[in-house]
Amino acid sequence: MSGIAVRGASEQGSTERSRGGTGAWWVLVRTWVAGLAVLAGLAVPLAVATPAAAQTGTFTYVTNFGSDSVSVVDTATNTVTATVPVGDGPFDVAVTPDGTRAYVANNNSDNVSVIDTTTNTVTATVPVGDMPRGVAITPDGTRAYVTNLGSDDVSVIDTAINTVIGSPIPVGNGPRSVAITPDGARAYVVNTISSDVSVIDTATNTVIATVPVGVNPVGVAITPDGTRAYVANTSSGSVSVVDTATNTVTTNILVGLAPIGVAITPDGARAYVTDNVQANVRVIDTATNTVIGNPIPVGLSPNEVAITPDGTRAYVANAGSDSVSVIDTTTNTVTTTVPVGDVPVGVAIGTLAAERTPTTLTLKVKKGKDARGNNGVTLKAKLTAEGQPLEGKTIDFTTDSTLLCTETTNSNGKATCKAPGKQDKKTCYTATFAGDDTYEPSTATVCKKYHYSKADTWPGLLDPTDVHDGVTDMVQPAMASAGLPD
Repeated sequence: MSGIAVRGASEQGSTERSRGGTGAWWVLVRTWVAGLAVLAGLAVPLAVATPAAAQTGTFTYVTNFGSDSVSVVDTATNTVTATVPVGDGPFDVAVTPDGTRAYVANNNSDNVSVIDTTTNTVTATVPVGDMPRGVAITPDGTRAYVTNLGSDDVSVIDTAINTVIGSPIPVGNGPRSVAITPDGARAYVVNTISSDVSVIDTATNTVIATVPVGVNPVGVAITPDGTRAYVANTSSGSVSVVDTATNTVTTNILVGLAPIGVAITPDGARAYVTDNVQANVRVIDTATNTVIGNPIPVGLSPNEVAITPDGTRAYVANAGSDSVSVIDTTTNTVTTTVPVGDVPVGVAIGTLAAERTPTTLTLKVKKGKDARGNNGVTLKAKLTAEGQPLEGKTIDFTTDSTLLCTETTNSNGKATCKAPGKQDKKTCYTATFAGDDTYEPSTATVCKKYHYSKADTWPGLLDPTDVHDGVTDMVQPAMASAGLPD
């Protein structure tokens, strides 16, 4: 990286955000990097789109502030598979729950680039407020919340039409980052200059609480259960833990000199915090809210951090090293360093699943004997896709949510379960194929009844005269609709 990256005054200089002047201070303001000031002399290489076929898998998206691009890292190989040109000064990035789009906040061009992650091309550019810094997407994928540091407000993008809806939401001074609760009901906005957090009710898009935290907060992450928000305070060297039920700080954790980014593992057990000055990452045990283990050395000026959906790795954007450090969360050691663009700042991870083939599952139930010759029922399932039997697939047989047995389909796509014991005459049975990377899930349910007189016929079921072997099979094959993971 050409130019020099140093830690700035914790983004305090943004009190001078008017565009009226043309002095050197504006150049400095416009090149801040999450607690960094990138000085004059920055050489910006031309970003060139890397054409690629539709991709599937888990990918890390890294914003390169200095080269106006996003690097796409395949987490399976930890190599850059695409470089996507975006707006001027890309800062933060967020990926939709289905993994199909990445939203990039461009600090210098006051807009958001929307990347189609299947082709790694920009499909829309959305004007927002002044100096957009942070972006987060609601769990249902319908809205993107963008913090505008220069105009002290938040823009809300309707992701269906990629247009800002409603008026900007006024928040504190210098909004930097934003995180949304798992239920989508609240957005927590970190205001780096006023040193507090604005809590937005996403139903009304109004601020319902303001929470004082440490000095110059920058990063924020919310636990998977939605009960706590962890806020990295750059100038306090601490992380504030906010109780989201009361919107009060319950504790402050010392974590080094200049914490910037924070991410929480999918199980909620650990929080990973980058230290911009000491060039390391510290790990917090969220059960005790204490730092555990030794600091993990990474690249220079680490900024944001993101964790893979399976929780096995943490990806850290090193603005001063033009690289991403990959941390094994089991050993808390760096296993790989991935070169990316110039001044990487933001990082987000998304999973893009391959389109799966629909399946059909049928189920038949007959009175019979179990494996020991005792009275019972025999359940016979058949799994097909596009009219062809599927071999080697696992079928779960249940009744009233109780697992009876698990069997594997044979070359004819059939699996048989022999359930022991006398079953209740109103019993319903279900066969389930959970699906895999290639085939969609499907289920089938059968309810049985024994042969009774017409007076005993159950409403809504077939007449007993139509019952064969005392059992009625009401086969309900189901096809699961196609969908990508969250």
